Amino acid sequence: QSYCHRLQHDMYFLTSTSRLNEQVVDKIVLQLNRVYPQILTNEEAEKFRNPKASLHTRLSDLLKHLQKNGDRHCQEFYRALQINAEQLFNDLPSRKILKTPDPTEIDTDKEQYMLNDRGPVFFLACFSVAAGLALFWYCCNSETQVIGRARRILGFSPIIIGRHVRNICMLYLEDMSRN
Repeated sequence: QSYCHRLQHDMYFLTSTSRLNEQVVDKIVLQLNRVYPQILTNEEAEKFRNPKASLHTRLSDLLKHLQKNGDRHCQEFYRALQINAEQLFNDLPSRKILKTPDPTEIDTDKEQYMLNDRGPVFFLACFSVAAGLALFWYCCNSETQVIGRARRILGFSPIIIGRHVRNICMLYLEDMSRN
């Protein structure tokens, strides 16, 4: 699709109320005049920056003038629009048409969601099973002295757990050490 057709398609969007403010239009006109003097002459730039005319009229005239002068002029307008109003440039209707995905292309965001759709409960369940297996393996290992270490930890933990719970755990550990 040529830039002139794109500009014709985007003209209503660009000229609608409060899309482009006067400062952005002036910056675009100045860029087309100063950076690319072959796009707009000094007289044309003054005409399109005339504060006596309404912004809507000036912008409509500028877009018609660029379309009349060819595809390269329209392309430079899009470049100036991208530099001076990037958010508006990304919201253009012609850009949205260009961004439509290829049906054969894999959507990575959707693929990522499909891989992670189990949720936090599944993660907590897997983590609990792994922690339980690790604790079981550590406790059943005959080389470690789990009971003595556990007694020392529980002996210093009246602040962390209640007194009754601590007494029950201590009795259980003493009973385990006798066996």
